[in-house]
Order: sequence, then C-alpha cells, then structure tokens
Amino acid sequence: MSDFERGSVDANGITFHYLAAGQGPLALCMHGFPDSPYTYRYLLPALADAGYRVVAPFGRGFAPTTVPPDRHHVHTSTMVADQIALAGALGGTGPEALLIAHDWGAVGAWGAGSRAPELWGRCVILNIPPFGIFGENLGTYEQVKKSFYFWYFQMQRVIEDAITADDFAFVRNIWGDWSPGYEASEDLGYLRDCLADPAHLQTALGYYWGQFDPTRFGSPGWAAEQEAAWGGDIPQPTLYLHGTNDGCHGMDEEKTRRVPDHAGKGSEAELISGVGHFMLVEKPDEINERILGFLQRTG
Repeated sequence: MSDFERGSVDANGITFHYLAAGQGPLALCMHGFPDSPYTYRYLLPALADAGYRVVAPFGRGFAPTTVPPDRHHVHTSTMVADQIALAGALGGTGPEALLIAHDWGAVGAWGAGSRAPELWGRCVILNIPPFGIFGENLGTYEQVKKSFYFWYFQMQRVIEDAITADDFAFVRNIWGDWSPGYEASEDLGYLRDCLADPAHLQTALGYYWGQFDPTRFGSPGWAAEQEAAWGGDIPQPTLYLHGTNDGCHGMDEEKTRRVPDHAGKGSEAELISGVGHFMLVEKPDEINERILGFLQRTG
C-alpha cells in the first residue's frame, strides 16, 4: 500500500485530519461507518495518477480528527456542511473537481452536491441512494432486518461496551454481513485506531443518535428535516455504484436504474454483481476501472 501524505485542515468548527496524494483539482473522498479513509487506499493512488489532488478526511468523530463540541448528535445537515466546508478549506474546487463518497459520506454528498454545485463538476456516490429512493426502502421488511443496528445503537447506556467487547467483535460481524466473504482484518485495525477513544466512539454513534431517535424516526417532521438536509437532486454528472451483496442497504435493478433521475446529464448507475457494501476494498481494480472510465467518458 502507498505511503500517503498526512495533513489537517480546520473546517466547520473542528480540525479534520486526512490522507492525501497527487496534485491537481480536488478529489474529496468521504467515508462512512464503520470504516475509515483507508477504505480509499486503492483509489487514492489511481486518482492521483489521473491528475487529481486526492484528499480522504477522517470523518467527524473519527480520530485523529478532533472531537466536536456535540458528540451525541451528528445530524445529516452537519455532514453536508462538513463536506462543503472541507472543499472550501482545501481549495482546488470547480468544474474539474470531484466529490466521491460512501455510506454516511454518500448521505452528505447528496446534500452537498445539490447545495454547493459550484464546488464539484462530477460526483461518484457508492452504496446509499438519493433520499427519495432511500426512503422507499426503509419501511420494507427486508430493509428493516438489515437496519436492525439503527435501533440497537439507541441503547445508549450499554451500546459503547457492547460494540467494543471482544476487540470490536460486533464491528467484525457487521463487516461480515455487509461484505460477505471479504477478509476485513486490515480495515478493522484502522477502525479500532479511529474509535478506541470513548469520545470518538460516542461521536460515531452520534450519527445514529442524531438520525434515528425512535420517538421521531419516520414521522412527517423527521422526513421533512431529512429532505431539507440531503433530499435535493444534484446537477452534476454522477456515477452511482451499488453491490448485489450489500448487506447494509438493499437495491434492486429497477431502483438502481432510477438513481440517475436524481442527478445531472450524463449520470450512470450500476448494480454490480458479487460485491458488497465495501466494494472499494473488495474488488479495488474493478471498481477503480469503473470510476476512471466514468471520468474519461464525462471529462
């Protein structure tokens, strides 16, 4: 694996640390839970070779990024604001810049791409569809089973101990469910480093505490709030990729075909057979090829 440049930048009230490579227009790569910017370890050098300044921050709550003042409530609007602020602080934005995002990062990207379209010319979004399609899925029986951890994480008096027990065994099992057959030991090592400190773990859980309070989740008020944060269509040409084996959020062919309706002209979407939620590390050569091919077709 390449030795990445390390750096930090102040954005949206905290100090984000990041991995980086290359020179050129910005390619901002945002991760989710339970992973780290090292999920981009194969894509970073490929994008750097393609002429980009690639920056993959440690997300809000993930060490060594600093703990925010409110670590018990990370709202989707904050995720959106983080991405917009990071792009502004890092520079290199504009028509040639890229926004690449996965999982919670994808949630933020649907909002950031629509609310600050001048910052990025194209987007690549992985594994979480736009809010309209996401909302369709949430109430289905199959998705309720996949999303059990939304509710499990609400047990705030015990959940921190439950997640860290037996060397983060719960997270190992999540990776096993979300990307079946993938050996995640390296990724779990990075994740432990990010969340070993209780304050950082609380902030990572704050994404779930901030969105899925059982007293509000699914209500008209909750839906309107989420729609306002990340529900807008994005104008940029966007590549959306989703795996058939994704144990986190399920998508079928019909819903995948509809994703480009929520993005700009030239957008593409593909349901990829045989990969799960963490496709960037499961089949890096295959996924990198798809991303670079999209950039060539839309450049």
